[in-house]
Amino acid sequence: MSIQHDIGKKGEEIAKGFLEQKGYKILEQNWRYSRAEVDIIASHESALIFVEVKTRSYDYYGKPEDFVTAKKQKLMSTAASAYMQANDHQWEIRFDIISILLSGKTSFKVQHFEDAFFLGL
Repeated sequence: MSIQHDIGKKGEEIAKGFLEQKGYKILEQNWRYSRAEVDIIASHESALIFVEVKTRSYDYYGKPEDFVTAKKQKLMSTAASAYMQANDHQWEIRFDIISILLSGKTSFKVQHFEDAFFLGL
């Protein structure tokens, strides 16, 4: 596995723990539909939340959240629509970004951007 893959997996585990501590229920991890993948699908209060996790070991070229492109947002929207249809989901949804900046082996900074973007489904 590549270093980037390892960093990404570590970030997803950090994000999962972070969300669980905030009372979120994790429904799926790395849920795939066609070419789209959603890192985490969770529920919290009355919302179904699709989470993109971006992890970096440095921010020389921008903050992790800056790398969630319009193309990625569209793919997430497509996957969200498929997930909702497959699970007969009719209630509120939200797209969040969790940004993780790693500092060394055990230190990190987490930022949670709720309702980071919205695309019509």
